[in-house]
Amino acid sequence: MKILGRIILLALGVCLLSLGIVLTIHSGAGASPWDAFHLGLSNITGLKVGQISQLVGVVILILAAFLKEYPGWGTIINTYFVGYLIDFLRNYELVPLASTAWQMWAMLFFGILFMGWGSCLYMLAQLGSGPRDSLMLGLIKKFRQPVWKIRLCIETLVLVAAYFLGGLIGIGTALTAVLIGFAIQSGFYLARKKASDIHHRVIWDDYNALKHYLAQSAKKKDVSEKAKS
Repeated sequence: MKILGRIILLALGVCLLSLGIVLTIHSGAGASPWDAFHLGLSNITGLKVGQISQLVGVVILILAAFLKEYPGWGTIINTYFVGYLIDFLRNYELVPLASTAWQMWAMLFFGILFMGWGSCLYMLAQLGSGPRDSLMLGLIKKFRQPVWKIRLCIETLVLVAAYFLGGLIGIGTALTAVLIGFAIQSGFYLARKKASDIHHRVIWDDYNALKHYLAQSAKKKDVSEKAKS
């Protein structure tokens, strides 16, 4: 896939993921485990949910690095812009709050679906996963388990932490914990890809490529100068 196509996939994935997160929060059924966790920390610290998401993302990236999932340029874009877009959508009230039962369930359903497919899209760009999905991919490759099992374990642990922090927990939180892995896996199924086959281009790859290019340029310059003399 050409770089332009990868960038488009990354952008679509980040936007879809951010919209899905806000839909689940505004559904009133309970935020996703991660977002309930972020909301709990937001209530304690006074920071916005998006800012908390960014800070937590940095910590998770460190954990993912121990599993040999290193950040790419897409990781940095994801870490910053998902948090930014969450705050943008909420500050300007671009996603309404659910006022009826059918709105609640519809927003929760599409929120989970958009979060799963958004995650899948930017992972397929192979420019670096977001922090939480980097952790998921690292665990998938380490334990050789399907997406839904690993994601369910992660979401359950985060749900417990969110509960003790007083996050926005409801039936939607539990449903998201159970279904988000299936939503992501359905995206890979439709794309006919496997999460374990995803190998991202990381920042270190670009550093080595630049280093090699500069070395080759210096070598050619040296040869050219010797030929002139």
